[in-house]
Amino acid sequence: MRDKCLQTVRSEEPVFFQALFYSALLCAREMLAPEESADLMRALNNRLIALSFHIREYYWTDMSKINEIYRYKTEEYSYDAVNKFNIYPDQIPPWLGEWMPNKGGYLIGNLQPAHMDFRFFSLGNLWSIVSSLATIDQSHAILDLIEAKWADLVSDMPMKICYPALEGEEWRIITGSDPKNTPWSYHNGGSWPTLLWQLTVACIKMNRPWIAVNAVKIAERRISRDKWPEYYDSKRARFIGKQAHLYQTWSIAGYLVSKLLLANPDAAKILVNVEDSDLANAFSCMLSANPRRNRIRKGPKQSFIV
Repeated sequence: MRDKCLQTVRSEEPVFFQALFYSALLCAREMLAPEESADLMRALNNRLIALSFHIREYYWTDMSKINEIYRYKTEEYSYDAVNKFNIYPDQIPPWLGEWMPNKGGYLIGNLQPAHMDFRFFSLGNLWSIVSSLATIDQSHAILDLIEAKWADLVSDMPMKICYPALEGEEWRIITGSDPKNTPWSYHNGGSWPTLLWQLTVACIKMNRPWIAVNAVKIAERRISRDKWPEYYDSKRARFIGKQAHLYQTWSIAGYLVSKLLLANPDAAKILVNVEDSDLANAFSCMLSANPRRNRIRKGPKQSFIV
């Protein structure tokens, strides 16, 4: 049972599942008495280290990483393969090269063998900052990207649940032509005011509260007048969601929590996780021992192509 609980989320799950699972493991560890749960504590720490390494190393993308993927060799089968998941460079979507700022980056939506979902998912990235699943540098880079792409991710109502939306044939295949998840609506690129509080906690943690302040000001222009919708539709969040509930509890709560935290930033301390030194040291050791990094730095002595 213990092993099943620790392995509930697999390595190919979406980034928001991974971030929430990581946070749950941290919470579980805090509730354990170390002297009475040594085996379980060891298993938890091992799972935390493995998960943080996997997400930080393989989900992270920025302009440097995109250039690396663009030059990937494929069909590499060896322990020190750079392209471990056999990602084809043609999978880089046309929008990404134009959209990615020079300063900033994010954790991609999902990673599976031979497939990367390059969409930006707000909850996964924000909670990766809050829970310290992302490194300090990565956390700042995520906020850099949000600032650089404010018109896309915040626009007229914070905040996009994901970007960009699935459209055309991709939307028809993946959603089955779902009438609720049409492009830029609901879970397919809709804007959800409840994400305000996660954005606020992440900004307070990284000492960049002005980002959240600006987002709250945008929400205040219309959210009350619009009767606190569950979500907004359209690329710029100009429309109240076509099936959105009004006076939605989590929209109201998201706004109120943001306002209260910005008025008293110290209260956010109970919501954030600071990476402990043991996990940080273990991650550094795994990173330095990673044959993929060594091969990139030193150059391959021999290639194994099948």
